[in-house]
Amino acid sequence: MANFPFQRLQADLATLISNTPAGQRLPSEPELAKQLGVSRATLREAMRSFETQGMIRRRQGSGTFVVGKMQVLDSGLEVLESLDTIARRLGLEISVSDLAIESESASPELAEALNVSAGTGLTRVRRVIRADRRPVAYLVDVLPESTLHARDMPSDFNGSVLDFLLNRGIPLTTSRANVSAIGATAEVAKALEIQRGDVLLHFNSLLFDANGGIVDYSLSYFIPGYFHFHVVRRVGGMQQ
Repeated sequence: MANFPFQRLQADLATLISNTPAGQRLPSEPELAKQLGVSRATLREAMRSFETQGMIRRRQGSGTFVVGKMQVLDSGLEVLESLDTIARRLGLEISVSDLAIESESASPELAEALNVSAGTGLTRVRRVIRADRRPVAYLVDVLPESTLHARDMPSDFNGSVLDFLLNRGIPLTTSRANVSAIGATAEVAKALEIQRGDVLLHFNSLLFDANGGIVDYSLSYFIPGYFHFHVVRRVGGMQQ
């Protein structure tokens, strides 16, 4: 396997990364491509797999840095839990940065997503979740003001809209999420300190109350190397 050029390149990169202390910057892309005897496009493709594993982090305008090992946030998808709850269960510390709580009027697209009238007052909550001071997730929640008004948000908000709604006694029942891999947009890349187009795990979700009403429309972006989501399924066709 190591005789194939691309596999050999990845092996060389793995050695370079493992021999570089956490927090230290790797050689620039032109320097590294010349050193390894490959094009910048090929180098970029090979490095992407290490980035999605959370081993390196590219920062716009600063370079590529080696990342120290961090425990992965592991969770099943059968039960909806906040990242704060998952982190507490695993004994990890996470923090919130870049918090923005804004009021807006529902566009036709958001009105359709939330099943409200266009122009309805909405609350948008945007924030970055950090672990070991590194950005690992970018979360956006949009809710009708009748469910959550911007003035209701506490000064010590911990980043979990789900937990906040549960603590207010709102009878939440189910969530439906579409999961996909996408390339980071300029906005998300800036928030997560990565490159535009880098691969992210994306959840597009709706949260429902006991009456079947939509109380939250959320967009969640996760850097793959820091998360492990899994699903436990029963084999079909088995007799009960």
